[in-house]
Parts: sequence; structure tokens; C-alpha cells
Amino acid sequence: MLSEKIYTLRRKCGLSQEQLAEKLGVSRQAVSKWESGTSSPEIDKLILLSEFFNVSIDYLVKEQDELSGDNAPDRDLKDTQANSQDKSKIQIIGLAICVVGVVGMILWGVISVVMPSSTEQISDSSMIQLNGSGILLMLCTLLTVAGAVIYLSSKK
Repeated sequence: MLSEKIYTLRRKCGLSQEQLAEKLGVSRQAVSKWESGTSSPEIDKLILLSEFFNVSIDYLVKEQDELSGDNAPDRDLKDTQANSQDKSKIQIIGLAICVVGVVGMILWGVISVVMPSSTEQISDSSMIQLNGSGILLMLCTLLTVAGAVIYLSSKK
């Protein structure tokens, strides 16, 4: 039955009704009604459900389990969970890189205001023609941009 399958798939992914609703662009009450059998999702939401859980629409709507004896939906759910966890890790890494860049820029700003002689030392110790402060600022900016790109690209 569709309501039981939605409930089972949602629970196997470790999602609340509210989290699933957010991912599908519906209300938590809509998911609750689907799971209780008081209403059924429209075709566009069935398509989203099948894509999200990585199962066929046939699997969702047919009374008899077409895949009985085969644990393909379970395997697909595990793959979906693993991909979700990988994206979360990538987002955390991107955010961390971005924070390191921002903290570096803040420290550079504070040091250059509080101890102007230290920025001169950084500039003098640089072997590149750019002054050392500029290199440090460029590095922090690149870290911030790279972290933001990694974080935002993994959100898709």
C-alpha cells in the first residue's frame, strides 16, 4: 500500500515528516495524510517521491511488491543516505575552509592595525615581488572563495 511504503521509505532514510515535506516542497500535514492513507500524492509529487527515494513509481503505487525477494529499494535507500552524508561532509569542509579564510583576513586586519611593524616584517620576508601582506590577504581571500564554492556546489 502506498501509505505504508512512503512511511517505510521515510523512516529508513531517517527523516521526519517535516524534513521530507521540506525536500518535496509540501506541508508536513500533506506527508502525514499520505502516510495515514487519508489522501494520496498528486502525480508530480509521486515523481518527486520516486526520485528522492530512488525507487520506481510502480514500486510505490502497486499493491503487490513487484520486487519481492529483492532488496533493491533498501540498497537504493542506503545509496541515497550515503550520498546525503557525503554531501554533508563536503559542505562542512567547504564551510571550514571559508571560515579559515575569513579568520585569516580578520587576524591580518587586526595585526596590521595593532602592530604595523609586523606587516612590514611580513612584507620584508616575502621572496615574491608582491608585498607579503598582499600575499597573505590574497591567500585568505582564495580560501574564503574556495570554501564558499565547495559549500554552495555541494548543496545542489
